Formats: sequence, structure tokens, C-alpha cells
Amino acid sequence: MVTTEEAVEICSQFPDRLIPFCNVDPRYITNSTKANFIPLLTAYKEAGCKGVGEFFPNIPLDDPLNMNLFRQVEEVGLPLLFHLAPKVGGYYGCYDDPGLPRLEKVLKQFPKLVILGHSQVFWAEIGLLNNPEERGGYPKGPIVKEGRLVELMRNYPNLYGDISAGSGHNAISRDPEFGYRFMEEFQDRLCFGTDYCHVVQELPQVPYFRKLKEGKLISEEAYEKITWKNASKLLNL
Repeated sequence: MVTTEEAVEICSQFPDRLIPFCNVDPRYITNSTKANFIPLLTAYKEAGCKGVGEFFPNIPLDDPLNMNLFRQVEEVGLPLLFHLAPKVGGYYGCYDDPGLPRLEKVLKQFPKLVILGHSQVFWAEIGLLNNPEERGGYPKGPIVKEGRLVELMRNYPNLYGDISAGSGHNAISRDPEFGYRFMEEFQDRLCFGTDYCHVVQELPQVPYFRKLKEGKLISEEAYEKITWKNASKLLNL
């Protein structure tokens, strides 16, 4: 485990390469729906943190404790990157039901809060689910019908997609033609990522985006936005 304070210190040693985010548990301070996180969030922002996340308390996404924190993250003006889980208990990540109704509630209630979606449960919904069990893994094969995620991205401009990890890569590559269209349509709200980073980690996104560029499978404009411009703009770099 790495604290926000440690992350800020590490990033300060390599300011041209590393950008810190902060993490806050909604049960901090008083474990109350009236807890005041503004001073803490403001202090982290002033220390250089550009966002909140990866946010993953294993409680419902729309739990009143989360909603209290989300309101204040929106007020401070930081984007939030979350991890979704298929269940409460035995997982890390906020819980949402099939169809992501809790996510829609958050998006609707906090329209100025930029939310970056991440994890298997989020990206599995790019296509219509055959059964709920698919949410915890990496659905394969063609996307016959658009999923709930596509609908939410069309309806809520504050929803972004973090295409890191196996879940993000799987979503855009499992059905290549669908993936190309998806990236073109949402080119302003998709961000390249690596998820956690360690020495032997495989990053399939790197050769995949190289192939996209060399084969001209998506537009040059979409490629540039997804690989760096969107993140640069979102984080005010």
C-alpha cells in the first residue's frame, strides 16, 4: 500500500514524468454522510495531485458516504477514476448492478464531476451482456448489440473511459471493427493508461495502438487524442 503522501513525494522526484493522484476513503474523518473532505482534498490538490483515484471502497457506488465525497470532489474540481466490483465482499471496488444504474445516478447527480470508468465490471458493459457473470471477467467475441456503457457515454458527457488494464484493452479489441467505431465516436473522452505499473507487466495497449496508427485503423486525430491529448487537457498539464 502506498499513501497519497508517499505518492506525492515520489512524483516530486520525477516531476516531468510522474503525476500524482490522491485517494480518499469516504469513511475517513467521521464515517458520516456529513464529513467535510474539502480541506483534505484542497491540500492534496495544492500539493500537486491532479485527480482522485483509483477509488475502490467496496461499498455501493451510490452509497450516501460516496455521494457525500463525490459532491466535494466535484466542488474542488478534480476528476475521479474508479474501479467497479461485481459484488460487495471479497472484492475491491465500488459495487454496481448489471446495467450500471448506480453509475447513472452518480453521473446525473454530479454533472460537473468528470468520472473515468475502469475495471472489468465497467468495460464488460460495452456490449450487451449474455449473463451477469460476464461482468467479473473479459467477455470475448463480436459485440452483436451495444451495451449499457455506450448508452451512458452518449447521454453523459462527464463520463470518460480509462482503457488501461486487460479490461480496457479487451473492450476495444475483442471486436476490432466495433472498437474502431467506438474510439472514433468517443475520441474526446478516452484515455490511454497502464493501470498499476511494475517491471514484468505486459502492456498490450502499446503494440495495439502502434498497429492502429501504422494501419490507419483509426483517424490520426482520434489516435492523438486518446494516447495523450485528452489526458493532457483533463489534467491541465
